[in-house]
Amino acid sequence: MVDDTHLIARLGALRTEHRDLDAAITALSSQGPQDQLQLARLKKRKLLLRDEIALIEDQLIPDIIA
Repeated sequence: MVDDTHLIARLGALRTEHRDLDAAITALSSQGPQDQLQLARLKKRKLLLRDEIALIEDQLIPDIIA
């Protein structure tokens, strides 16, 4: 199994990138419909990051059967 400290560090980096993408998407959206392809790429990358963040969080949080 992967070391938890490595996962926590990766999770922090992914969350930072996710926030940065959110800011970039907001800035690009406010400029108007000039570059829709770039906006779509940023949104797709943000979704992929969200999925990877969820995957790592699931690895860090143990399953508890109630």
